[in-house]
Amino acid sequence: MHDEFDQAFWEEQYRAHEGGEHAELNPVLVAETADLEPGIALDAGCGEGATAIWLASRGWRVTAVDIASTALGRARDRAELAGAEVKSRIEWVHADLTTWQPKRDHFDLVSALYVHTAEAQEKQVGRLSSAVAPGGTLLIVGHGPSDPNHALPPRARFTAEELASTLDPGVWDVAVAETRARSAIGYGGDEISLRDAVLRARKRA
Repeated sequence: MHDEFDQAFWEEQYRAHEGGEHAELNPVLVAETADLEPGIALDAGCGEGATAIWLASRGWRVTAVDIASTALGRARDRAELAGAEVKSRIEWVHADLTTWQPKRDHFDLVSALYVHTAEAQEKQVGRLSSAVAPGGTLLIVGHGPSDPNHALPPRARFTAEELASTLDPGVWDVAVAETRARSAIGYGGDEISLRDAVLRARKRA
């Protein structure tokens, strides 16, 4: 195991666990986007497809991108089970987010949940934020510095305030930048406590 967060790393991660263990819908996503008017969404680092499928079921048209073909295969299978209408609203893209360039000023929602890549957080936020359309929403959720997951390297942790500081205040209105506690079920089936860094911002129209 290594922590370079490249394709080999993520393929190993997904192949080491049965399908579905990475497929739970994130409650922060629901809380922060449920009231948004459906439009065009980018699900960056889509994993096994929970976010993309939920958004599509609510009327969004979703571009779902992930570096791991194993994850995308499982995501496509889950979308099939969700029905033809949901499936038709999702475009699955196998790509490395460090080199894949999304359309600029295009998406009404850009969502990145626990996305770890080989590049610096600031560069990743810059690429993702540039893809948000005027009036659109950027949602980033990750592991805060106080998160108890000790397997994570330090560079995989950040505060929402750190990310918010990289956004141009003349362009962005930051609605949420905080650490939020929640419970989840770990791989062993035990309940664990997480500390999420949550950033939600709106690009001015």
